[in-house]
Amino acid sequence: MLDSASPLTLGLDFGTTNSVAAISTGDQSELVMLATPDGPEAPFRSAVSFWEDEGARGGVAAEAGPWAIAEYSEYPQGCRFLQSFKSVAASATFEHATVFQKRLRFEDIGRIFLGKMAARAGGVFDAADRIVVGRPVQYAGHRPDEALARSRYDAMFGALKAEIHYVYEPLGAAFSYASRITDPATILVADFGGGTSDFSVVRIDTPGANRRCVPLGHAGVGIAGDQFDYRIMDQLVTPLLGKGGSYRSFDKILEIPRGYFADLGDWSRLALMRNRRTLAELEKLRRSAIDPDAIGRMIAVIEEELGFQLYDAVARVKRDLSAADTANFHFHGAGLSIQAEVTRDMFEAWIAPDILRIEAAVDQAMTAANVMPHAIDRVFLTGGSSLTPRIRKIFADRFGEERIASGGELTSIAHGLALIAQQDDLAAWTV
Repeated sequence: MLDSASPLTLGLDFGTTNSVAAISTGDQSELVMLATPDGPEAPFRSAVSFWEDEGARGGVAAEAGPWAIAEYSEYPQGCRFLQSFKSVAASATFEHATVFQKRLRFEDIGRIFLGKMAARAGGVFDAADRIVVGRPVQYAGHRPDEALARSRYDAMFGALKAEIHYVYEPLGAAFSYASRITDPATILVADFGGGTSDFSVVRIDTPGANRRCVPLGHAGVGIAGDQFDYRIMDQLVTPLLGKGGSYRSFDKILEIPRGYFADLGDWSRLALMRNRRTLAELEKLRRSAIDPDAIGRMIAVIEEELGFQLYDAVARVKRDLSAADTANFHFHGAGLSIQAEVTRDMFEAWIAPDILRIEAAVDQAMTAANVMPHAIDRVFLTGGSSLTPRIRKIFADRFGEERIASGGELTSIAHGLALIAQQDDLAAWTV
């Protein structure tokens, strides 16, 4: 039971794939169950859908979370569906998304998303005295601009009424895990989301201690589930859309620019390719391509707004490979018909370069904390991508299977952030 005598605080895990909120009034924390088309749920998909509606303000209506998916599913070609938009928070190259002739900045999209999420939360966002928002240790993207991301977060979350604080996401998970144990422990939290993989080493004291949790060191890398998705797309889909192909330019044969395929494999950018300039470039490229049909299929994927269907097909393969040695990839649309068997060994070979960078980030966190592997009592794995067997193997090999703990993969960060928000001294936790 929550303590009604304590102030109401809210922890908000704004994730690349899903967002989750939790509330606390004292030393207990409860997940906020949000209304969805299928009934109350804690995870709220980090997605926004827009469509033209004369009755809406500005002529464009919007929905978020599973409601956005439902709207898109009913009328895909009449919607603009944006997902994984958190991934561009620190990107200086992202200025705005053009949605039905409207230019929406990151913070515009974020405020729409937050407003819709809060509206499904039964008023707890407005009732909170203090809100602690999770942020990655390192933002996603090439050369992420942390100051830019902070200014965008401030503009986005400033729309909420409560005072806002930011805490590293794995620290939220550490505080959540601390509520489950009573003995002192030094833990490594490994948080694998959609856009980033973040690591914190934390010393946990006994309940009632003056400072129950003490952060010792952090590290992160902008690689996680979405990058694994890109690897699947790169192997199974983009070669059929022209990747590796050529086009004629006067008397020369040139490779089709790879930037188009990098955007196709990035969920935060695929929907943004549906703009007049990009489609005009692709149509010009199609006329000069050695294989014009392949470019035609790429144009169709963009025009027909098939990003969600592609995401769904890729996500299904990843889920299946977490439980079995083989999985079948199926996708049909835009002139494509792909059916392929994918083995776990194949998938792990595709993501091998990413695993190396993740392992390097683990090393950095341990070095920053000045601890050796034998000093880690528990490794707490959280985040949806932590369910990937190759991810778990990193820590089983280094620390031993018996030291790995898990649970609440999608909810532990929000649960802990709400508890952190109850602390008298937030300075030890906030970024």
